[in-house]
Amino acid sequence: MNAILFGVLGFILTAILVPLFIPLLKRMKFGQSIREEGPESHQQKSGTPTMGGLTFLLSTIVLSIIATFFVADKGPILLLILVTLGFGLIGFVDDYIIVVKKNNQGLTSKQKFLFQIVIAVLFYIVSNGLGLLTLTNTINLPFTNIGIPLSVFYVVFIIFWQVGFSNAVNLTDGLDGLATGLSIIAFSCYFFLAQHAMSTGMTYYLAILIGSLCGFLIYNKYKAKLFMGDTGSLALGGVIATVSIMLNQELTLIFIGLVFVLETLSVMMQVTSFKLTGKRIFRMSPLHHHFELGGWSEWKIVIVFWTVGLISGLIGIYLGVN
Repeated sequence: MNAILFGVLGFILTAILVPLFIPLLKRMKFGQSIREEGPESHQQKSGTPTMGGLTFLLSTIVLSIIATFFVADKGPILLLILVTLGFGLIGFVDDYIIVVKKNNQGLTSKQKFLFQIVIAVLFYIVSNGLGLLTLTNTINLPFTNIGIPLSVFYVVFIIFWQVGFSNAVNLTDGLDGLATGLSIIAFSCYFFLAQHAMSTGMTYYLAILIGSLCGFLIYNKYKAKLFMGDTGSLALGGVIATVSIMLNQELTLIFIGLVFVLETLSVMMQVTSFKLTGKRIFRMSPLHHHFELGGWSEWKIVIVFWTVGLISGLIGIYLGVN
């Protein structure tokens, strides 16, 4: 069986799971709570089932385990399953507190940060300790033969990268289909780079995840019948950072995940500006809310951001192969 076939299976399985999950989540009253400080138009989304990330994560994990019987280099798949489970579990607990306990804050930022660090360190230890992957401890500069050796400090970079992008995708997941579509684009770029690097195991995993996300997007696009929740967004961000690390293509993620980066920067700039000057740079952050309050329709913002993600992703591929 080849990777593309597993991707098709991921699409079919998720497309079947989502319609089964939606009524189940509704019966369990797992509806999304909308922040009062968010755009007023989002209040109508209150009650839409969330924790939908369970569907594509379940499909990805099950099919990835099966895929290990068809590939020789099982290490990359096993590591990615570990990261998926780890960050997905953090998101699940966060969603559970918000939805079931009716605490819209979920895990505190310190709790979430601590758990994310634990998963990042565990990834580093398992990679080296079990010999599943040899980390170079070096960051390569595109277009050069220069590598920046970080030695033991590479684990600090891994923590920064995984935690940063996990939260970046989480921040971006604010409009119907936005984070899902951008993730499909980003993982498709790394699918190409994984093939270029002849990493068969990673190619299988990425094909499965892309297919599963496509199956989820059918129900997550505007108007969304289901949200991925932190369960999905934290896992996707952690995985995309991990893939860039495993391919030793860390810096390409700045382009392949450019929209995620811009969304995060908009929040940082907004908070810093307000604390220092009392003035806001954007109408509202993250960045997609700025355009919403500027009169753009939700679907227009998603399409424009997807387009930016696709263009910057192609730049990232170019950097990755040169």
